[in-house]
Amino acid sequence: MGGEAAESVRTIDKYSILLPTYNERENLPIIIWLIVRFMDKSGFPYEIIVIDDGSPDGTLDVAKKLQEIYGSEKVVLRPREKKLGLGTAYIHGIKHATGNFIVIMDADLSHHPKFIPQFIEKQKLGNYDLVSGTRYAGSGGVYGWDFKRKLVSRTANFLTQLLLRPGASDLTGSFRLYKKNVLEKLVESCVSKGYVFQMEMIIRARQLGYSIGEVPISFVDRVYGESKLGGSEIFQFAKSLLYLFATT
Repeated sequence: MGGEAAESVRTIDKYSILLPTYNERENLPIIIWLIVRFMDKSGFPYEIIVIDDGSPDGTLDVAKKLQEIYGSEKVVLRPREKKLGLGTAYIHGIKHATGNFIVIMDADLSHHPKFIPQFIEKQKLGNYDLVSGTRYAGSGGVYGWDFKRKLVSRTANFLTQLLLRPGASDLTGSFRLYKKNVLEKLVESCVSKGYVFQMEMIIRARQLGYSIGEVPISFVDRVYGESKLGGSEIFQFAKSLLYLFATT
């Protein structure tokens, strides 16, 4: 009887999709339209949480219009006054998420929402703690990058694999699905910021014994706006890689 009662009150899985934004006014209407299209089609309950970090280009105004179009239950606005970093954006988003699963992705159209239902199916198949999109396995790939950018990404991934043996094929990607409680613990345990933050999340997941599933994805370079990866990020990556090697 107790087992039947427990079964009857089991919650339906809900997916909170976190979209940290900074100067994404051109991309935001497209990415939200695509998320709504593929998530509505999938039938999974969801919400989109937009975390804008005081974008000077009017991203928040666009987000407010989108909330009027799709409704405040589907598009949730949780802005901040200024740019405070990706890790704190996730903490802020998690705090307001009502789903028991969290999807993190970029708002610049480099991550296609059509893969989210695939992440969900993969998670259910193996009850994974996290599912990561990979550009470097199966049918995954990168489109729109020049040779230099591809070389930097491949080299970063190769060095990380060599030094840290993470048990995942793509460490620097930022398109993932997490169990909410797992993401909370990982964010708490991470010390890195910026470009390296995603890499450390996978390393800490391995360290804490969490299970990792992978789904091949097509990564497309941003359509509008400027890339946020530069020389300082590459230097920070090298520095953080050595730190993780020394501490894990």
